[in-house]
Amino acid sequence: MKIKTSLIILLLFSYTFFAQKKDTIAVNKLSEVVVTGQFKPQSIKKSVFNVRLISSQDIQNLAANNLSDVLNQYLNITVKPSGNDGRSTVSMFGLDAQYFKILVDNVPLVNEAGLGNNTDLSQINLNDIEQIEIIEGSMGVTHGANAVSGVLNIITKTSSKYKWGISATLQEETVGKEYSLFDKGRHVQALKVSHNFDNNWFVSIGANRNDFQGFLDNKKGKDYAENDGLRGYTWLPKEQLNTTALVSYRKNNFSVFYKFEYLDEDVDYYDSAVQSGYNTTLGSYRYANDKRYLTNRYFHHLNSAGKLFSKLNYNLSFSDQKQERDVEAFRYYLSTQTESNNIKIKDQSMDVLYSTGTLSNFFPDSKVDLQLGYEFVNNLGFSLVQEANNIFVPITKRIQNYDFFVSSEIKATERFSIRPGIRFSVQSMFKNQYASSLGLRYLFDKGVELRGSMGKSFRTPTFQELYSKLIFDGHFFTGNENLIPETSTSYEMSIKKETIKASGFQLYNMLMGSYLDVNDRIDMALVGFNEDTGNPEYQYINISKYKMWNISSVNQFKKNNLTINFGASIIGVSQKIENQIFSSDDKFLYSFNLNSSVSYNIPSWKTIFSAYYKHNGKSQQFIEGTSEYLISEVDSSNWLDASVRKNFLNNKLEATIGARNLFDIKNVNQTKTAGGAGHASSGEVLMAYGRSYFLKLTYNLNL
Repeated sequence: MKIKTSLIILLLFSYTFFAQKKDTIAVNKLSEVVVTGQFKPQSIKKSVFNVRLISSQDIQNLAANNLSDVLNQYLNITVKPSGNDGRSTVSMFGLDAQYFKILVDNVPLVNEAGLGNNTDLSQINLNDIEQIEIIEGSMGVTHGANAVSGVLNIITKTSSKYKWGISATLQEETVGKEYSLFDKGRHVQALKVSHNFDNNWFVSIGANRNDFQGFLDNKKGKDYAENDGLRGYTWLPKEQLNTTALVSYRKNNFSVFYKFEYLDEDVDYYDSAVQSGYNTTLGSYRYANDKRYLTNRYFHHLNSAGKLFSKLNYNLSFSDQKQERDVEAFRYYLSTQTESNNIKIKDQSMDVLYSTGTLSNFFPDSKVDLQLGYEFVNNLGFSLVQEANNIFVPITKRIQNYDFFVSSEIKATERFSIRPGIRFSVQSMFKNQYASSLGLRYLFDKGVELRGSMGKSFRTPTFQELYSKLIFDGHFFTGNENLIPETSTSYEMSIKKETIKASGFQLYNMLMGSYLDVNDRIDMALVGFNEDTGNPEYQYINISKYKMWNISSVNQFKKNNLTINFGASIIGVSQKIENQIFSSDDKFLYSFNLNSSVSYNIPSWKTIFSAYYKHNGKSQQFIEGTSEYLISEVDSSNWLDASVRKNFLNNKLEATIGARNLFDIKNVNQTKTAGGAGHASSGEVLMAYGRSYFLKLTYNLNL
């Protein structure tokens, strides 16, 4: 009943806006330009795909530290933080980060466990971002494997209108109620210098340090010596250093740039168990077995775009990336606050050679365009896996794919465009895969745009699903080298309307529906019992099915200096999960989500007031119990951020003050949580570290 009521509200809200008077007037308006999935940069209105934008101004207003701060506000996306290893990943439509691809300038970003997928959002620096583009639904033709639920493309700045640009940033932020200048809170410093040598050459260098001192909450920190489970942190301390460098050249229709990025991240883990020991030197002492996660990422990207034979448009990218995570284990003596027995080992790494390229503009007739493209991936993965008797064994495997795709854009009329495409992927480890898509766009009168698409895509098994092993004390969970890629089919349809009136009033509305069907979904399942011990043995196999439908509405109102955004969505998810003994019900489980933002600009004050709100509705999922699959419910939550941004000294100094998570959310109740060997219990889902306040100062010197 609640879902039906929510659906009626959503549809009535959208209908109210779409049914307005049609007395619009022609207004010259600078179109938003997008590049994701396009043959060339073009206005968002001309795109056959439904592209959503997150502007650099939104990022500034949020004073976001990393990508997770931004995506927390995005409809249909859930950020999933982990207090155990400090990672934050993304879930869209109930599908985790393995189905959603993150790109930087059209190149998938590496992490220690994959390429483009399962990316840690907290490791993505926001300093040089021009805008963020998101396309929901299957993008397998243009972006290959694992672009099932959507893609996010971070577009970085490769030019400047100033000869010299110097930007220095200092940001101080509380972590919940915890803050001090050095030992608590978050401390961010950034510096960027750019220079135009002439009309063609541009260079920039930058560095960003993000020092997160962790969140204690009810914990007592690393020097707490009692063995009562209170030692350590609820959120682990983390320090990141990002450095970037860019060299670009532009002349006429030719451009080339080289970009380098280096990430160094240290995450400190403090064991809650305090142990006792004795030796003749120290006498009685207390210690804990702690560890550090040490991550390094190197990112090289060379891109060239221009014309061949004065006619064909080409765009080529070559990338060499590596991310490696080491684990340093050591004994920490609490009385002397010293370390010993430090042992550092490589835990995971991914080394990738990547290249993609397109060729388009084959026909002089502007009504038809053809794009040919390729993508080559050479991926060398490494992981330590835990065998029986607590023995760790290194696994190194090389996975390659060679993809070729063709896409066409046909303007059947001035109003109607068709975008068919197909991709063929030669896989080194699996059967060759295919992806296909068909996009349609029709422009009606009075600013109404209708879009529809169908896409078939695939997801290849991850390194963990193929090779992981966890065997100890009666637990047996392993990967499976015989897994096959998952396949999916998606359908999307959207209708947009833009209303612009002589008074300066602007209204933008969109109603969108989508459906996704995933087959051969990979899941952990019972495959047998050990002959000697009788313990159950679990393994990843292709066994599950997944279906999702979604209806969402996005609306924007602008009048003079006021901008209001409102969005709502209903998501229904059906999963058929089996463990070889019993199966889940495949009925649809629903969730209802809202988001909204308000921004008001006072030019005479050089001040912008902003607020961002998101409601994550109650969600349900099946988890494995002892004799059946049980429905687990996660309670709803509300998130509100607010900020004031003001410029001083002829716009050279920019100050932003604000608060995140004003509703003070930390954990959300979950009625049942999955335990080991099919056990289920109630618990809480880690969401955030409570209400926090920030002050950000940026000095810009542009000459």
